[in-house]
Amino acid sequence: MLYTDAVLASLAGRYTITKAPAVTAPAAQNDPAIAETVTRMLLDIERRGLDAVREYARTLDRWEGDDFELDRAAISASGDRIPADLREAIDLGAERTQAFARAQREKLVDFETEPVPGLVTGVKYVPVSRVGAYLPAGRFPLTASAFMTVGVAKASGVDTVIACSPPQPDGDANQAVLYTAAVSGVDRFFVLGGVQALAAMTFGLLGELPVDMLVGAGNAFVAEAKRQLFGRAAIDLLAGPSEVAVIADDSADPAIVAADLLGQAEHGPNSPAALVTTSQALADAVAAEVERQLETLATNGIAGPAWRDYGSITVADSRETAATLMDDLAPEHLEVITEDDAWYHERLRNYGSLFLGAWSTVAYSDKGMAGTNHVLPTAGGAKHSAGLSASRFVKPLTYQRISREATPQLAHAVQVISDSEGMAAHSATATMRLARFAEPAEAATR
Repeated sequence: MLYTDAVLASLAGRYTITKAPAVTAPAAQNDPAIAETVTRMLLDIERRGLDAVREYARTLDRWEGDDFELDRAAISASGDRIPADLREAIDLGAERTQAFARAQREKLVDFETEPVPGLVTGVKYVPVSRVGAYLPAGRFPLTASAFMTVGVAKASGVDTVIACSPPQPDGDANQAVLYTAAVSGVDRFFVLGGVQALAAMTFGLLGELPVDMLVGAGNAFVAEAKRQLFGRAAIDLLAGPSEVAVIADDSADPAIVAADLLGQAEHGPNSPAALVTTSQALADAVAAEVERQLETLATNGIAGPAWRDYGSITVADSRETAATLMDDLAPEHLEVITEDDAWYHERLRNYGSLFLGAWSTVAYSDKGMAGTNHVLPTAGGAKHSAGLSASRFVKPLTYQRISREATPQLAHAVQVISDSEGMAAHSATATMRLARFAEPAEAATR
């Protein structure tokens, strides 16, 4: 089902699905065989340590080196090994992403409040100490990933960020990915991929203490490893296949809408792409335009199956209906190309990141040029969670400072509640302070 039954039952308006997905739901990364394999690998690595990591690296990634870590010279030289225009684009993306992250971090301000005299409560934002970033470098290397993970972590004040990325056929790191990590401020870089990389960072097998947080995208095995390691370390989120959705009306250009749908569909053959429109004419034109563009698209073998199996077009009778249906989809990336963009911006609640107007496209964020983060919730996760940001790398630690004068009211209430619960030790912590309060001030401070 494209939309949930509960939302459809309460929907006031009407809609028509003119293209439904051939597959009823995005492929979930919950394959029992993958989970079993990952569990076995993690237990083995935890038991045998770096020997197991090396064994998996040789078997799974055909790694043949002596040391996973690249020295500072190799990291610095990566910029010389890529084309100048690519280096310039990476520099721009790193700067934009870190600038946005710094602006976010600056809004997270320590504060104190005194609700009653003598009771001071507050929040202090403290960065996590160590982050492990996984940087995929497979069929599509996702060059910008380090902007979003390494760069944002460093801009948020994280002391140590280590990165792991799988080896290329020549045994070295992908140089564009390596350079992106370098300009994003990575502290150490390891040519190490898959489950073994996440395990090594989490178990502290790379000459560092165990990381406090794991971030970064990856395949189904990487996602499952993050799921199983959660608790040993924090994670950014559990992301599935990349998603895009577009709300458009008859003012939108069908060619642009089709291109933007295919732009995310090419992430993988199970990447959902959805159009919700208030115009039947636009729906028909986009459907035809998608097929036309696929004829010459170099990634037709990926985007074509994705559109066939997971693509959808819905025609809604009003903007209210369109917004309700889109909030139910809660897509990772959402574009709005209408004459009412501001209305939708005000009305919509569930999305990973929003792209307003015909001049905005998801790719601008995907590649780091907009500065916003592309590590975002999928599979409806935007209904309850946001994407990666500076706020995820800092802990809002609360504290309280209570004076003698504020004690009677607080202690009496705690005593009453604790006694009603039968928690005698809790009650004693309050009653002892009440007794001290009754003493002369000089004696109570001894």
